[in-house]
Amino acid sequence: MKIRNSLKSLRARHRDNQLVRRKGRVYIINKTQKRFKAKQA
Repeated sequence: MKIRNSLKSLRARHRDNQLVRRKGRVYIINKTQKRFKAKQA
């Protein structure tokens, strides 16, 4: 999982990426390509 300050550019890397807010944190999740997971620092 990547940890980045800004997730906007990471979201555009794959068409299945979803921006999700959980417990006050922002995540990028991807059900088909798990390697695109990311979390906002």
